Amino acid sequence: MASGPLATSAADTEPAGTGSGGGPGAGRVRGRGRRGLSLRARESRAGLVLVSPTVLIVLLVVVLPFLWTIVMSFQRLRLIDLQNVFDITLTLRNFETVLGSADLWEMVRTTLIYSIGGTVLSVGAGLATALALRHRFPGRFLIRAFVLVPYVIPVVSAALVWRTLLNPQFGPVNVFGVEVLGWDQPIGFLSERFHRLELFGVGFDAPIALLTVIVFEAWKTFPLAFLFILARLQGLPRDLEEAARVDGATPLQRFRHIVLPQLSGVIALLVLLRFIWTFQNFNDVYLLTRGAAGTEVVAVQVYTYLVSRNDVGGAAALGLLMSVVLIIAFAVYYRYGVVKQEAEV
Repeated sequence: MASGPLATSAADTEPAGTGSGGGPGAGRVRGRGRRGLSLRARESRAGLVLVSPTVLIVLLVVVLPFLWTIVMSFQRLRLIDLQNVFDITLTLRNFETVLGSADLWEMVRTTLIYSIGGTVLSVGAGLATALALRHRFPGRFLIRAFVLVPYVIPVVSAALVWRTLLNPQFGPVNVFGVEVLGWDQPIGFLSERFHRLELFGVGFDAPIALLTVIVFEAWKTFPLAFLFILARLQGLPRDLEEAARVDGATPLQRFRHIVLPQLSGVIALLVLLRFIWTFQNFNDVYLLTRGAAGTEVVAVQVYTYLVSRNDVGGAAALGLLMSVVLIIAFAVYYRYGVVKQEAEV
């Protein structure tokens, strides 16, 4: 039996894990475990480094301004008082003023009609256009390009064109209507709150200015819905439609039972996005009507509070109430859209 230095050397060179500390290879397993954790730690640190610029930008551009808006909504601030904005004195008077406004609920009703109507028309027009331009035919590429024109035109230019076309004095639409269609008088599409119309012998007062603004919103934004839906249509498998066609299904049946269920996810997302963007839209309404003739939406009122009344606190409070409505809309979408899809998967 070896003893002395030789025995010591043999003990030093004995593989880890063969002694009383565990079975054969236990030391190697522990070593691999430590190396694995170290690798995951390095990957986590690398991931944090990669996402940190985006997180920082979101904090500076989105989170901090939103938190500051909340703070300002609880202060009595005028534009001249912004230099003393850090002298915080919290109050509920802004919300009392906004909620106690005589025309607040009328504006909310107008905003909801504008948002829902614009969303439905925009997504519906995008869906119809995508279905019409889905299959190949001569000139399809050019038509698709022209469909995108309303979306890429600057909103200022588009609003100016519409105001010129619909002008009650020299607008081509009214000239054509009076001289060719036999209208009794020109229609103030952007200046009349209500206009008497007759349809199939039944007369009714139509909110002509609000309807015109809704149509403008749908015309300006439906190309985005068209792009989303067309991209999804291009990825649909054709086997199911071909099988249904062979079985004698009509085009409506194929759309209802095959195409539409596969488009439900993208349509739900479009409805949410379009409702959010339309609900907070300011440019279109202000450029067309300045909020007159029954088209004053909440976003225009926020601008009025800020610029005309110099009431920063009131504008912040009204903007915060708008955010609450949009958060509710997102919660409904998440509950009945995202969660339902995850459950089906």
